[in-house]
Amino acid sequence: MLLLAPSPAEAKRVVLVRHGQSTWNAEGRIQGSSDISVLTPKGESQAETSRLMLLSDSFDACFTSPLARSRRTAEIIWADRDDDLIPDSDLREIDLYSFQGLLKNEGKERYGVIYRQWQKNAANFSIDGHYPVRELWDRAQNCWERILAHEGKSVLVVAHNAVNQALVASSLGLGTEYFRILLQSNCGASVLDFTPQAGGGPPAVCLNRLNQTPNSPVASGSSAGRKTSKRIILACQGATQNSAEIGVSGMGYAPLNMLGIIQSQKTAELLLDQKVNGILCSPQVAAFDTATTICEVQEAADCLGADCVPRYVEMKKLLELEIDDAFQTKQKSFGEIAQSGWLGSMEYKTLEGLWNQSKAAWQALLNELQDDTSERILVVVGHPGINLALICRCLDLTMDYMSSFHLDDGSISVIDFPDGPKGRGVVRCTNYTAHLGRWSIPITRTMETDEEF
Repeated sequence: MLLLAPSPAEAKRVVLVRHGQSTWNAEGRIQGSSDISVLTPKGESQAETSRLMLLSDSFDACFTSPLARSRRTAEIIWADRDDDLIPDSDLREIDLYSFQGLLKNEGKERYGVIYRQWQKNAANFSIDGHYPVRELWDRAQNCWERILAHEGKSVLVVAHNAVNQALVASSLGLGTEYFRILLQSNCGASVLDFTPQAGGGPPAVCLNRLNQTPNSPVASGSSAGRKTSKRIILACQGATQNSAEIGVSGMGYAPLNMLGIIQSQKTAELLLDQKVNGILCSPQVAAFDTATTICEVQEAADCLGADCVPRYVEMKKLLELEIDDAFQTKQKSFGEIAQSGWLGSMEYKTLEGLWNQSKAAWQALLNELQDDTSERILVVVGHPGINLALICRCLDLTMDYMSSFHLDDGSISVIDFPDGPKGRGVVRCTNYTAHLGRWSIPITRTMETDEEF
């Protein structure tokens, strides 16, 4: 399944935001496309935080669902901008028919098998003669045609949980089986970059970040409404000095520069409220130093007031997380290599090598999670390039998809396993950088200044 929308004439950035907490969110009631619930005070506050997060962006347009909870969120974020909001009925939440208005426990009691199908096999779930998730993907396709046809280069879209999932997945050519896999939290922002291709055809699409939320992405909670005891946090190493600065031929020896040191400290601070069980890192200097900072802060949790007892964190080097020097220099993007057609080129073979080793790395991570009932949080520290490959492995994608995601130095991505390490991973967020404070990468940074990772 490919994005069939027309390619924009120019590069376009689309920022998707889910509405703030609603009254029915708070009650645990199934909303669907009903229009009864409104934002709670917490939801209004979340929307205001999103407004501040997006304040510096000069959006050219704002598409919004017509439902009250989404429209009110859009009004708060859009504030006193001159242009009118653009309501689009296809941006309404998923149509859930007879389920709408029920408390979740009522849905389970009244509908039994049908409700279990909604929970366990949503892509094939049917109710009242409809297949809601399939219908939703069709609507997402229709939305992309209108959004990408708009002349604006920077477009804001404010909608809902399920429809934003469908927009993200369908933009990447992913089908209904990815429903509930790419998380969308209240007022979480996801950023998609569309680049026109020479000769026409569908645009190249890159998910710059997924679900950047007003609150911490590692805070306790559920994944797609389900409790989870297993989690992998992919932490990208901090920025490094280049080989010219340090006078060595191997980039694997490049230490963290001052920005990288700050980034590693900020990541360690963010993770302090998580009781990390283990850290796996690349043997390369920058990854090892970043991992060491995280480990030292974890083990000082009692002194720092984050825990009442000392913590012990097992830290190990994993050779499969090592990345070739060719990718440390960032001279050519994965997208350029994968799409160049130079299948016999040295660069492409090196990329294939990275991809192949990522299979063993991913299996090693799953083994570390342990298939039991214990809670286990594993932090994985490496270069953005290997973390990109691990995200693709989690989503069961091919090597070509590595150019469809973006990671910055110092970012974190969170993957939960509500069914344990043998089940599917739920991606809570990718490329989260808000914890870096003044050194964070703005959500709405212009594409012209993007580096590969």
